[in-house]
Amino acid sequence: MQQTDPKYAVLVTGASGGIGAASARALHRHGSRVILSGRSEQALAALAEELETTYFVSDVTVPTEVEQLIASSQSVHGRLDGIVHAVGSMLLKPAHITSPEEFITTINVNLVSAFLVLKYGVKPMMSTGGSMVFFSTVATGIGLANHEAIAAAKAGIEGMVRSAAASYASKGIRVNAVAPGLTRTPLAEKITSNEASLKASIALHPLGRIGEASDIASAVAWLMNPANTWITGQIIRVDGGLSTVRAR
Repeated sequence: MQQTDPKYAVLVTGASGGIGAASARALHRHGSRVILSGRSEQALAALAEELETTYFVSDVTVPTEVEQLIASSQSVHGRLDGIVHAVGSMLLKPAHITSPEEFITTINVNLVSAFLVLKYGVKPMMSTGGSMVFFSTVATGIGLANHEAIAAAKAGIEGMVRSAAASYASKGIRVNAVAPGLTRTPLAEKITSNEASLKASIALHPLGRIGEASDIASAVAWLMNPANTWITGQIIRVDGGLSTVRAR
């Protein structure tokens, strides 16, 4: 992949998670100056030391914290060219046993946080352009049992991404999303650590395996690369073919 401008500054939220950390590493490897954010200071500090960069502990479901995070991130290098919003959760329950509190939490962690990062994150890019990548899920493109709450939240992100891409295209701000299939991360450990569940999940994916965080990070780095300036409003499905392919 072509190296990015060495001045290119990217904030990665959720960098203490599996996909967020992998995305930060991929962006760093391809030349971006990465700023990290998340809720686990221990994990952030270790990754920041590895990448020789700055981190901020922040709760991105709180508007004032997001506004401060964006301002602080911009101040690190005097600019903010991109944001990868890798914050999310996984609630696998049918609707009838999902509590209202669980649903609201799922919406807050996934959709509300994404909207707040969009709201405050576009402002530093209004005069210079930039790129933002959010995360959806394979479950918005194909009906999967027990995914009602998370599919609702992520479908909202997909709609937000398309609308924002239209709103900010004239400012040179690209807005896209990646929609992974099941990926081996700490968030998915309940599934991947269970032999029967893992076997069933592998069988669902036409390419015969579940995803790795590096698979998703590669797509993120490609979307964020300023060489790819004619891609916006897209949902890139990195799911082993699950949403579109039926293997023989």
